[in-house]
Order: sequence, then structure tokens, then C-alpha cells
Amino acid sequence: MSGFSEQLQSLIAESGKSQNQISAELGIRKQKLSKWKRGYNEPNISELILIARYFGVTVDYLVGAGNDGAL
Repeated sequence: MSGFSEQLQSLIAESGKSQNQISAELGIRKQKLSKWKRGYNEPNISELILIARYFGVTVDYLVGAGNDGAL
């Protein structure tokens, strides 16, 4: 599993929101979010930025580049 999918799983769990709610708020299909979460696909750079802003973390954090996620 990629660093991204692991980070995404953690952020979703910590948010207390459902995948359906998160996908609706991000404006993406829930299937796409599910595939990202399971490591079947990864988002493009625009989607990474969208996700980072949504969760209030850095793109580096999302891709497992080793920072603490603080902006």
C-alpha cells in the first residue's frame, strides 16, 4: 500500500466523516475516493492539492514524505 493511501485512510478515520460525505464535499465520485484509499489509484497533482487543503495538511504529508502535516 502506498504512503498516500495510508495517510488518506488515517485522515478519513480521524475526520469522523463518512467517505460519502468527504467525496461530496470534495466534489469527487465516492468510487474514486475508495480506490485512492485502497491504493488502487492515486490522485493527480490538482487532486492532491484539493485533498491537502480539505484536511489541512501538506501535500508532502499526504504522500508520506515525512513531515508532521502542519501547514
